[in-house]
Amino acid sequence: MPDTPAATPSSPDSTTQPKPRNLSKGAIILLGTLTAIGSISIDMYLPGFPAIERDLHATAGQVQWTLASFFIGLALGQLFYGPISDRFGRKPPMYVGMMLYALACVGCMMATSIEWLIACRFVQALGGCAGMVVARAVVRDRCEPREAAKVFALLMLTMGLAPILAPLLGGSLVVFAGWRVLFAVQLAFAVICLLGMHFGLTESHNRDTAQPLHLGRILGSYFNLLQDRWFVGYTLASGLGWAGMFAYITGSPYVLITLHGIKPEHFGWVFGSNAFGMIFAAQINSRLLKHFEIDSILRRALWVPMLAGIALAAVAWLRLETLTLLLSGLFCFVASLGFVGPNGSASAMRHQGQRAGLASALMGSLQFVLATVVGTLMGAWQDPSARPLTTLMAVCGILAFTVHRLLVVRVEDPRNAQPH
Repeated sequence: MPDTPAATPSSPDSTTQPKPRNLSKGAIILLGTLTAIGSISIDMYLPGFPAIERDLHATAGQVQWTLASFFIGLALGQLFYGPISDRFGRKPPMYVGMMLYALACVGCMMATSIEWLIACRFVQALGGCAGMVVARAVVRDRCEPREAAKVFALLMLTMGLAPILAPLLGGSLVVFAGWRVLFAVQLAFAVICLLGMHFGLTESHNRDTAQPLHLGRILGSYFNLLQDRWFVGYTLASGLGWAGMFAYITGSPYVLITLHGIKPEHFGWVFGSNAFGMIFAAQINSRLLKHFEIDSILRRALWVPMLAGIALAAVAWLRLETLTLLLSGLFCFVASLGFVGPNGSASAMRHQGQRAGLASALMGSLQFVLATVVGTLMGAWQDPSARPLTTLMAVCGILAFTVHRLLVVRVEDPRNAQPH
């Protein structure tokens, strides 16, 4: 997108759209649930891995592919739902996506081979990511930028609770009812979301300005978004922060349990305390937005994951690490995402107007690609120490800070001069 001082009436940033209407608390809860569908679908079934191996006569590596196929489905599916939601509205893609997700849950429950389960998990992700894409677009449709950042902070309540509650529920269900019931619960979750969308969420997209679907136009729009330095800057800054979080999710069990002797039954409390830190930070962020600009908060917040990551890497490489230092650094990094995530997402979506669905899709896909790359590096870097985890978290923090400074702060977006 060219760096023009203001949007023209025909551009996606046009201010001629209907005035946004704020979301109700019920709608925010529903959107938060839809946004957390990826975490719910992943974290809930992780405790079932050993049982899946035994029941389907699969290896540990084959079971890991059920997770990898889900990630691939999330990254690819989001690119599809974005332009669809910009053309037909926000609710139709969510109906289709959640019904596809529900059917895939049934397929997972009935799986008789690991290959069957891998394929159904891919389809499940293709359906589930509709809610993740459209939820961000609905927030953009209904809320002004400052209000959108507050709503994204509220959405993190659900996003933060899911990684805490889902593994606990999944572990209990596996013990008492077996791994297949995990997907029965996810099926019930899909039905509840469908009912909630039908009765509790009104259409937020202005279809009168929608353009026909055309592959060339869609690809051109994605290309234009990739040329928008502010969209890319905000997306990468928040996405690299989440990639550092993904490194933490992937690597912290080995570092804390195997290397530092935290009992497995106590690890959930460590994981939960960091998630609560992120939730608490997000709520502080919501209050700060009443008095400070989004960019001002984000600019300062990005110092925290960078400095926390550098400190973690330093103590690991210098062999000075203690459990207290590790836990302190991890808490600071994860909690800071309560500021980085909502403000980065709201800023990236700020000027996307009628292509909010497409922008949300590209943002989600880019962030998931970054997280997948970091997870792959974590798996490939075989080092019996905390160095892989802390180094990758440091790299993510440094890159998030640097990208934001180079693409956003160095040349401020002239469109931000418009009143919010």
